[in-house]
Amino acid sequence: MNTTQKLDDSALLLPISQTVRFTAQQFANQQPTAEKAEQVQLNTLAVLVMNDYLQMMEIPTDLTASDSWNPVMRLCANVADLQVSSVGRLECRPVRLHEPACYIPAETWEERVGYVVVQVDESLQEARILGFINNVTTEVLSFSQLQPLEALIDYLGQLRTSPTNALVNLSQWLTNQFEAGWQTVESLWNLLESKPAYAFRSAITLEETSFNQPETITRRAKLIDLGIQIVDRPVMLVVEISPEADRQTSIRLQLHSTGNQIYLPTGVQLIVLDEAGTVFLEAQARSADNYIQLQFRGEIQERFSVRVSLDDMSITEHFVI
Repeated sequence: MNTTQKLDDSALLLPISQTVRFTAQQFANQQPTAEKAEQVQLNTLAVLVMNDYLQMMEIPTDLTASDSWNPVMRLCANVADLQVSSVGRLECRPVRLHEPACYIPAETWEERVGYVVVQVDESLQEARILGFINNVTTEVLSFSQLQPLEALIDYLGQLRTSPTNALVNLSQWLTNQFEAGWQTVESLWNLLESKPAYAFRSAITLEETSFNQPETITRRAKLIDLGIQIVDRPVMLVVEISPEADRQTSIRLQLHSTGNQIYLPTGVQLIVLDEAGTVFLEAQARSADNYIQLQFRGEIQERFSVRVSLDDMSITEHFVI
């Protein structure tokens, strides 16, 4: 009773517009089963309600960059994310009236800057934004764990004003602390394998390069989209680290093909730059490479950057050992 009263006091009640209901129903109609249709409808309502609220608060969003706006992702996954410009993906999880807790699918535990819970009434006419939490580790989220909506606005403001090129701290990886977006190779593999449109075809390559690493090796992977349609052929950047003697760390970088292509795009480059921005290692894919790699050693606190580029497009990740 106390939790319910607290939620009622802090929750924000918003109307669900006819346009929002129409879009949610349109997305639901594309689904193969009634159960999936209901899931997509509720997810879409939660995302659009939250999008309207952030627009009112003059916080820019990008619906089309969200997985929830991708028909393939809607079909293959239980996602309700909203891309907040210059911040990241905010997961907007719907709940029905009288549900005692909120379900957070494990597939949404990574690449999210936070989670909001949106309660949708039975008539789909109104929604309450109950609150938010910035991190989850279980599939059942108790309402008592939620912070008020005002705290979300402050939190998003802090993220928007923080440096955009945040350092990835590799030493923290050794204690199982990983930045958003960096997943295990296996989880990323399973995610891509579960989506027919990706037609993940580099299984032989991955097996040949021995992804079953010993305990002393830590490895994480991230999808890189170089402006190419992500359902077609994103590339996967894999970073592998292993501590050595004398405060040295061995680092191996690999760039793998994914999508419906066996090989990497011809000419795609994997480049390592030192702290001054000077190139000291690089590799370029030829016409029949399904992966390229670079290996080097560095010292604790040493900084470097990794750039993936193709023609005039490039994405750079910044690291500290």
